[in-house]
Amino acid sequence: MPNLAYIQVTIMRKLHIFSFFLSIFLFCGQDAQAETSKDSLVSDDLIIRKVADGVYMHTCFLETNDFGKVPCNGMIAMHKGEAVIFDTPTTDSVSAVLIRWVQNQLECHIKAVVATHFHWDCLGGLEEFHRQGIPSYANKLTIQLARASQSPVPQHGFTGQLELKIGDENVVADFIGEGHTKDNVVGYFPAARVLFGGCLVKELGASEGNLEDATVSHWALTGIKVKAKYPDAKLIIPGHGTPGGTSLLDYTIELFKRYRDD
Repeated sequence: MPNLAYIQVTIMRKLHIFSFFLSIFLFCGQDAQAETSKDSLVSDDLIIRKVADGVYMHTCFLETNDFGKVPCNGMIAMHKGEAVIFDTPTTDSVSAVLIRWVQNQLECHIKAVVATHFHWDCLGGLEEFHRQGIPSYANKLTIQLARASQSPVPQHGFTGQLELKIGDENVVADFIGEGHTKDNVVGYFPAARVLFGGCLVKELGASEGNLEDATVSHWALTGIKVKAKYPDAKLIIPGHGTPGGTSLLDYTIELFKRYRDD
């Protein structure tokens, strides 16, 4: 007899993926054919769309055994001809497309790429950034974990918070606490009030997802701390799925609050 719980979870995952692609379709107002412009790129391997003034979300795809083909988000923050990218695509070839698009369409010099944790959906395409002379940054623990897992290794480590300048605006990478992984950081672009939550933040309706390296007992508290530290954030980009408001933080906190041991 079929496992009803398994069927329900499978249906929910497919609905989440469908809703993600529907939101891309509605936002761009175009069909999902290969297409590029100053404000968007849509192809089979990479989607880039503008989500706020000076902020773009890039989305590539990762084949997984447990969750199928998963859309993986990153963020581009730009100001006055300079950009910082949070998380790489999952392959070097797609990273090359992303880099070229930022340079040619946005006419930006990429000052840095920041990996928000050590999993492949954050740094799988890192070597292409290094080949093109783009410096990479990550939490020092991310560097240790990437090296231990024989993944691409970011070049420069930080503890706590990192501030980078693009144009005359700051962009921040911040370790606030453990959750999806022990090393996960968030990104924040104050000028646009956009927070890149990475895999620490869940889209609305998402399941708990991959908990293999998670610290579930800290996750809800870390979400509370993120919300308190960045109360002005008006748009939240999750590591997977559709962006939204602070309700994404509320949903993530609610999802993991039963694990709290504080």
